[in-house]
Amino acid sequence: MYESKAHFANLYHNTPSAFTFSNQSDLEGPAFTEWQDQFRSSLHTLLGLDNMSADLADYQPYAEKRDTEELDDHIRESWYLWVESTVPLPFYLLRPKQAEAPLPLVLTPHGHNHPHLYVGIAENEREELEIQEGQRDIACQAVRQGYLAIAPTTRAFGETRTTIDRNNNKTHSCRTELMHDLLVGRTPIGVRVWDMSRLIDWAISTQNVDANRIAMTGNSGGGTITLHAAAIDTRISIAVPSCYFCTYVDSIGTIAHCDCNYLPGILRLGEMYDVAGLIAPRPISVIAGRDDKIFPVEFVRSAFDKLQLIYRAARVPDHCQLYVGQGGHRYYADGAWEFIRHHFGQAI
Repeated sequence: MYESKAHFANLYHNTPSAFTFSNQSDLEGPAFTEWQDQFRSSLHTLLGLDNMSADLADYQPYAEKRDTEELDDHIRESWYLWVESTVPLPFYLLRPKQAEAPLPLVLTPHGHNHPHLYVGIAENEREELEIQEGQRDIACQAVRQGYLAIAPTTRAFGETRTTIDRNNNKTHSCRTELMHDLLVGRTPIGVRVWDMSRLIDWAISTQNVDANRIAMTGNSGGGTITLHAAAIDTRISIAVPSCYFCTYVDSIGTIAHCDCNYLPGILRLGEMYDVAGLIAPRPISVIAGRDDKIFPVEFVRSAFDKLQLIYRAARVPDHCQLYVGQGGHRYYADGAWEFIRHHFGQAI
């Protein structure tokens, strides 16, 4: 009889991976750089970013400020960035009230929840509890560290949901995004990476940003964006993905996840730790939850062991950290800000 789990396990086991680091025998020095360059180019193609670059080659994004609010310890601005002619992407820009420019920049993409949580806005008691218990006001945490913070809307969430999903108060339109992306050679993860890079372009060109100190951190789906964006865009100097890093096989390929997580053919390039290896030698702090049911910590630890091998080959083993919080699928600030502050200090 057909047994699906056995079939899928066999499928994963027998799929060749062109860039799996464990298959490389002596990747140091120039060979390491060549491995990263070839892998990054292939990942860029797989994510659909080659197609987006070609399709949008003549398009120039532009921004419009919507609102400014002065809060107790920072200023919160609301903006749109037209990342495509038909996509006004909402984002918040948080500024410290007193700080010397140029400022380090931290981007805080959110996961499968509402964008406003990341800037500390709760529309009801449940959201207030979600912010407090899960430390989800990540952009507020960043600005209180003295950084300029951008809290973007993840494409297919917030105002970028479909009309029917907004009317039905559905949190996201990820499946619809995936279906349309696949028809034109895109992926939801690739589209979201594209958006992060356009926000970095805008911040560097219009804000007084220290371009050598750009970090990204987010939880769950925000961790997904953080890891893949940092693998592609080398301007991101520090990556702190929370409750995402694991292996594709033992999480995305084994446990039910949102449709937006699936990348066609990713295992023919490498595992998640290989993708994370494209961030080296830039620092990465992997945050995990001890009791996270959808990114099991045992597989996080084994994947991290593989990632450490890559950072050793890059000769910066101290740039790679694992922080395990004593809870479930949430953000753990203790795994982020000390690490970011330390490595921002090294970049000065």
